[in-house]
Amino acid sequence: MKKTNSKPGLKKGAPPKDVDAYLASVPPDMRAVLQKLRNTIKSAAPQAEEVISYQMPAYKYKGVLVYFAAFKNHCSLFPASKSILKIFENELKRFEASGATIHFTVEQPLPATLVRKIVKARIKQNEERHKK
Repeated sequence: MKKTNSKPGLKKGAPPKDVDAYLASVPPDMRAVLQKLRNTIKSAAPQAEEVISYQMPAYKYKGVLVYFAAFKNHCSLFPASKSILKIFENELKRFEASGATIHFTVEQPLPATLVRKIVKARIKQNEERHKK
């Protein structure tokens, strides 16, 4: 899976004002995968605020839970925590994961069950950090 830092199909000019605008700027095949990802995140964290941060969709609850983005040859989920990759390393073996980023493709999207687990783990991390 070849990585690139440039986002595909995102219209030049003003950054997206919301997640709907972001998704509208992504190629249709990626848009469908990212819309499913969005729905899964929102169902796992209904209390999270949906925002654009760093020009990417992000979900915040007592801090950032996750971000996602589309790139030329892949999509990424950013769990905003390196420890998440360690916690779920067995379930992430078939995906390219490094730092705090999980890469996936239209052909091999992240399973909704795994996304739910990651989001729930991030909620728990943020709640624990917030208590301190």
